[in-house]
Amino acid sequence: MKTRSAGFTLIEIMIAIAVVAILAAVGLPSYRNYTLRGKIPEATGNLAAMRVKLEQFYQDNRTYAPATAGCVTDSTTSKYFDFTTCSGGAETRTATGYTLFAIGKASMAGFSYSVDQTNAKSSTVTGVSGWTGNGSCWVTRTGGEC
Repeated sequence: MKTRSAGFTLIEIMIAIAVVAILAAVGLPSYRNYTLRGKIPEATGNLAAMRVKLEQFYQDNRTYAPATAGCVTDSTTSKYFDFTTCSGGAETRTATGYTLFAIGKASMAGFSYSVDQTNAKSSTVTGVSGWTGNGSCWVTRTGGEC
């Protein structure tokens, strides 16, 4: 009588490894995009809140211009974005307008969102595979979708 030993053959193990590799190749990029999309509302929500504060300031003072020189920058309230009123080191607030920026940091590096006093929104994305910016809205999905 022939006895068969228990265990897996090399072919069975190689097939299992190939299946896991295919699933990982499909799943990891989807998961990365999912996590990036989950961090974007932090930027858009804070920009909207900052815009409301500037509009309240304008109602009280009839100007958007700051009382003191220098940019308003907030990097402590957000894990993934820095918020500022500066572009290239220059203040964007004037008596009649402003532009607010959310600049990505850490895992969101490459993402940049902006809004101005007319509520014109724009976004740029650089160096993130599959993502592109959009000059007329805040990008929330790959391919420049808003």
